[in-house]
Amino acid sequence: MQCNAMMFSVSPHRRNRALQSPHIILFKVHPFWIQLTYFILVSSLGFLALKFLPQKNSALRLKNLDVFFTSVSAGTVSSMSTIEIEAFSGAQLLVLTLLMLLGGEVFTSMLALQLKKHKQSPKTNNTSLPTNFLKANSMRYLGHVVLAYLILSHASGYAMIFAYISLIPNAREVLHSKGINAHTFTIFTVVSSFTNCGFIPTNENMMVFKTCSALLLMIITLILSGNTLFPPCLRSFIWLLERLTRREEFAYLLKDDNGELLGFAHLLPGLHSVMLALTVAGFVVVQVILFCCMEWGSEGLEGMNAYQKIVGAFFQSVNSRHAGESIVDLSAISSAILVLYIVMMYLPPYTCFLPIEQQQQQQLLQNDDDDDAKKGRDVLEKLIFSELSYLSIFTIIICITERNNISQDPLNFNVLNIVTEIISAYGNVGFTTGYSCKRQLRPDPNCKDSWAGFSGRWTGKGKLILIFIMFFGRLKKFHLHGGKAWKLD
Repeated sequence: MQCNAMMFSVSPHRRNRALQSPHIILFKVHPFWIQLTYFILVSSLGFLALKFLPQKNSALRLKNLDVFFTSVSAGTVSSMSTIEIEAFSGAQLLVLTLLMLLGGEVFTSMLALQLKKHKQSPKTNNTSLPTNFLKANSMRYLGHVVLAYLILSHASGYAMIFAYISLIPNAREVLHSKGINAHTFTIFTVVSSFTNCGFIPTNENMMVFKTCSALLLMIITLILSGNTLFPPCLRSFIWLLERLTRREEFAYLLKDDNGELLGFAHLLPGLHSVMLALTVAGFVVVQVILFCCMEWGSEGLEGMNAYQKIVGAFFQSVNSRHAGESIVDLSAISSAILVLYIVMMYLPPYTCFLPIEQQQQQQLLQNDDDDDAKKGRDVLEKLIFSELSYLSIFTIIICITERNNISQDPLNFNVLNIVTEIISAYGNVGFTTGYSCKRQLRPDPNCKDSWAGFSGRWTGKGKLILIFIMFFGRLKKFHLHGGKAWKLD
């Protein structure tokens, strides 16, 4: 017995090292590869679920590439579409809802925070400094705060939108005519809007609700709180909790340098948060003014009063940054506005006018605080191109894959429409100019108009490249600083 005990005994040190080895391997992997693997895995599982669940119309055969394209689009919160959304059954819509939730920036940032918390635990266990314990506790509190923020945003959004649909006959009639369950629509829309995905269970997106100003304003609130204004909202939420509880951890989180110290890029300093909010407001105001000047009497706003037009312009302008929901046909708006939307889609979510030099501004989109990873990233940034260079390359490749369509159908396949689709995929927005059979120079009697996006008419090679662009855009924070070593003097 003594011999057996000695044979199977393992020293505590060796046992702890064995248990920690998977964590050590995980922590050594660059966050880029972790997140890329995560999005590919989520999209692949989503594809399998969409493929094997029953469709709304069993006679409609969906191509595997289009189903995978849709899954990637939902998982990367891009809302690019090659299939009409009403082709999916209620069960498939719930799968898309789950994909959007798992791919949303708030949810993924919460997962990243958990990894950082586990990474910080060995450091805290090896020291007894009070500051390290406060940092560890504050990181744990921050995880709880982000989770509470996520739950409260979705719960309040669901309550508001479902109440509106229940009380307003016009909204109920739209869903009833399309055979869409009110609960499914509400859950889908809340998750899609908060994650800034842009999918809506109706083929026409929000065009059928363009006169429902109150509904548009509710969705605007979800869109802003889930992306471009997430840092100011999160900081305000923490400030409120600190006032109510007087906890030392919340006070620690509100200190300007501690967001970067914790490695949570969304916890910006106070001044930076204010300037971000002002920048977002400035972008929206500029777009609203131009939209009203150019589109006030357009066909897309027909039947709307002045108030509804202003709210509609506000809704459209907020969505141009990253959400992608729309109340108008983008192919019918003026070229000036379309170019402005392309610029807005290209800008990262936390683009900010910050005239004061701050270290946080340089570290804004860097998620990893490990020295070795920073050194590796610095080398990589010197080798890779700039974002505009990559987008130019993507545009050239797409023009090659779609060269036959460009020559035979130049009005639909013009360069501006192609660029809009590419920038929309890169920005994970979802704006599309669509496709119209009426614009064909050589009319095809078999052509049928569809509410699917413009990329739905692309070749298989073009769709595959757009899938790559969606992944590339979802992980843009890892290569935003590229191209610095290239000198154009």
